[in-house]
Amino acid sequence: MGYLVYGTGAEYEVDDRALAHLKIAIVAKLRLQESFLLNWTIPAEHGSGRVSLWISPGIPLQFRFSGSKPPELDRVWIDAMSRSSHGVRGMVLMAENEAAEYLKAAGSPSAI
Repeated sequence: MGYLVYGTGAEYEVDDRALAHLKIAIVAKLRLQESFLLNWTIPAEHGSGRVSLWISPGIPLQFRFSGSKPPELDRVWIDAMSRSSHGVRGMVLMAENEAAEYLKAAGSPSAI
């Protein structure tokens, strides 16, 4: 498990593989100086609930991985999270197995 470290030190535990994909999606938006909302759900085994963070180029952000090897990236997963950022909910940290279905529902040609 890795950590998304946000602002002045708030740490959010995220699976290393998911964090690697999230990093690519977030950095692509921040390079364009875009601010956006990032959302994810907290599983029942960790207390349930939801988290929403306002991500902005001016707020410190760190991705800390527990593993030493970067995972192989899934372009569909990155694309799904990136595209979700344009919706009213903002970017959604979704599971890898939900990405293709999300893009299909959104009518994206990359889901085919």
